[in-house]
Amino acid sequence: MDKEVIEQYLKTILMLGEGNGPVKTNEIAKALGLAPASVTESLQKLSDEGFVKYKAYRGVRLTSKGRSIASEVSRKHRLLERFLADVLGLESSKVHKQACEMEHSLSDEAEIALCRMLNHPGTCPDDGKTIPPCNLDVWSCDECKKIKLSDSKNWDDHSGLRPLTKLGVGESGKIHFIRGEKKQLERLNNIGITRDTEIKMLHSAPLRGPLEISVRGCKLCLGRDIASNIFIQS
Repeated sequence: MDKEVIEQYLKTILMLGEGNGPVKTNEIAKALGLAPASVTESLQKLSDEGFVKYKAYRGVRLTSKGRSIASEVSRKHRLLERFLADVLGLESSKVHKQACEMEHSLSDEAEIALCRMLNHPGTCPDDGKTIPPCNLDVWSCDECKKIKLSDSKNWDDHSGLRPLTKLGVGESGKIHFIRGEKKQLERLNNIGITRDTEIKMLHSAPLRGPLEISVRGCKLCLGRDIASNIFIQS
């Protein structure tokens, strides 16, 4: 299968299933504007190549290999949307389509450089979806600025990370990456929220209300805007 076709399928599955699945064939067909029979054939090929786990009539899930690619393409797409909307001032109706055409050719180094130029945005402009974290082996955006992109040892796979807002009540995980300005990082550090700290979700208020978490034996409340930029490895 063509590289762009593979990436488009994987990104779509990630979007529809939020990385967990299973996603139904008809859902993918509708999102891509394709016939279900054509999608079924493509999913079987993706399964053969190890990108997904597919079972007829049960849907499809991304493998770790597929999720890694899907997360990276989604990140590039959402960064490009920010660039097209915020910097170039492109009409909102054209931003998504243009980003789809550009995402497959943007290199990893160009992606990080673009993120730095945009001052590390957290969401895409249209629907406010979270931009996945980069694959640099850093724990914050402030640390990212000090990294040489040409040094391959600085790269890691962060596709398994998820924002704190996606942690279920009673679930725990370790903080692996925090996105934000230096002052925000310092405030979080002062209340014990740092890399490799164990964090547990105690309560998630409805209607985008605050989250109650447990950190280092203390109960804390965080707004969702802050929590969406704290990424957990569980």
